[in-house]
Amino acid sequence: MSCCSTNATNATGSAAATAPAAVVTAGPVVVTTVYAVAGMTCGHCEQSVTAAVSALPGVTAVGVDVAAGLVTVSAESAPDEAALRAAVDDAGYELTGRV
Repeated sequence: MSCCSTNATNATGSAAATAPAAVVTAGPVVVTTVYAVAGMTCGHCEQSVTAAVSALPGVTAVGVDVAAGLVTVSAESAPDEAALRAAVDDAGYELTGRV
């Protein structure tokens, strides 16, 4: 026998407990942008670009694909492209644009 009847009362006649309403919260907004970077040829290049870009304010993740010459940047908001360009240039590479 079920503990709840069809009229939403349990076997003792009191109202059946209901599950609390689901609370939906929005997570942080993440903006992901892919850039072309010239001059990367090896794992050291990958590490250098990752470190330089990761140090920028708001950046939450960096992915570097050396073979394709691409850097994927995830950030709390659209990255400051001038700061990103300067960081990549300072690391010894050239940001050539968005993909």
